[in-house]
This record gives sequence, structure tokens and C-alpha cells, in this order.
Amino acid sequence: MILYPKKYIDKVTDITIEFLNENNILGIVLDVDNTLIDINENMLNGLEEWVSYMKQNNIKLCILSNSNKIEKVKKIAKILDIPYFYFGMKPLKFGFIKVKKLLNENNENIAVVGDQIFTDVVGANRSKMFSILVKPIAQKDIWVTVLKRPIENWIIKKYLNNTKE
Repeated sequence: MILYPKKYIDKVTDITIEFLNENNILGIVLDVDNTLIDINENMLNGLEEWVSYMKQNNIKLCILSNSNKIEKVKKIAKILDIPYFYFGMKPLKFGFIKVKKLLNENNENIAVVGDQIFTDVVGANRSKMFSILVKPIAQKDIWVTVLKRPIENWIIKKYLNNTKE
């Protein structure tokens, strides 16, 4: 189902090289808001070390954010030393196509990591990329996301019930 992620985890830093190898993932597309940083722009603990470890293991990384705040996205990308695209218009395919070209990998070898079903998961699934849903870093969200969270939580509950079977 287009609304279901291929994997659901607590946080991006839980992704291991072993998991990536098992799933033939060579590149990772990262969301920013509530995936890498909270609403106050505090970075996820251990993120810089995780990014460094991924790079050491030849995993290609890129940020794809729906934010139109270029300075925020640019700041995180600079700290992590990875390329970025802002105002990605997820779940539309435009941003995913840009990232695919930049990473120079096949869609099935790219994972997309984010905290929202209707943007990150749907966009990844529509683009035939490996969708990984993470729990939001913080409960506080921008108003648009706040409106969607109850529906997303219902979908996650159904997803978790289906994966038990």
C-alpha cells in the first residue's frame, strides 16, 4: 500500500549498515524537520556521528526537505556536509528525481527517511524508493503537520497490526 512504509523505526540513527546492505541500499534521502532536527532546530543526538559512519561506509546522502526556509536547510546540510534540496514539494516526484540524479543510483537502491506518511512515505513509494518512516523527534510540529498527525497515527496503527500477521 502506498501509505505504508517498507520499514518503521524510532529514529534515523537506528539505521545500520547491515540493514542497508540487506536491502541493497546505496543512498539515503533525508527529511529535515522532525527527522534530523526539532522545531527549535536542535539536532538529533548522535546524528553527526551517524552521518560520518554512513559516509565511511560509502553510503551516499542527500537532504530533501519540503521547507521553503533555505537558511535552515542549508545550515543543517553544511553541518553534516551533505548536499540538499529545499522546497522539495514531496510527495510529488520532482525532488526525488533531482536526488536520484545527484546520487546517481537506481531508485530501488535509494532509501527515503522521514517522519511523515503523506510526504516522505508516499513520495518514496511513488518514486519506487525504499520508504523508512521514523517517529517524530518532538511532539511539537508546524500547524499543517499537526492537522495530519491523527490520520497518520491511525495509518501507523493499521500498518503495525498488519505487520504482526
